[in-house]
Amino acid sequence: MAELFIAASDDNLEKVNSFIHQNIESCSFSDMELMQIDLSVEEIFVNIAHYAYAPQTGDALIQCQVDPESKTTVIIFSDSGIPFDPLKKEDPDITLSAEERRIGGLGIYLVKKYMDKVEYCYRDGKNILTLTKTPKTK
Repeated sequence: MAELFIAASDDNLEKVNSFIHQNIESCSFSDMELMQIDLSVEEIFVNIAHYAYAPQTGDALIQCQVDPESKTTVIIFSDSGIPFDPLKKEDPDITLSAEERRIGGLGIYLVKKYMDKVEYCYRDGKNILTLTKTPKTK
């Protein structure tokens, strides 16, 4: 499993995306699937950067593993910040207009829609969020 230990800062988002792309280039994801992965990675990493350690800053560990046969990709985000399970947040009512909707929750909703599986646990003082995606056959 490839690992990237990095300061949780907006300035490092490009490094995180490059790390993920280097590790999934053999997977044959479509352009749409790559966009979904990019958006999901950005949402999770930026949330860690903005909220996990607020008002201080901290680090994040990003791990990426690809199954050589199925090309299933597992991306794990770990941080030692404030315990927070984003999956417990109620999905936004997307039938409402942007003005009528409560602020927040849309990003993690999209992550849940774009990825095949999203799991959270809090273990050994760490938030651990696992994203799984398998390329669709063409």
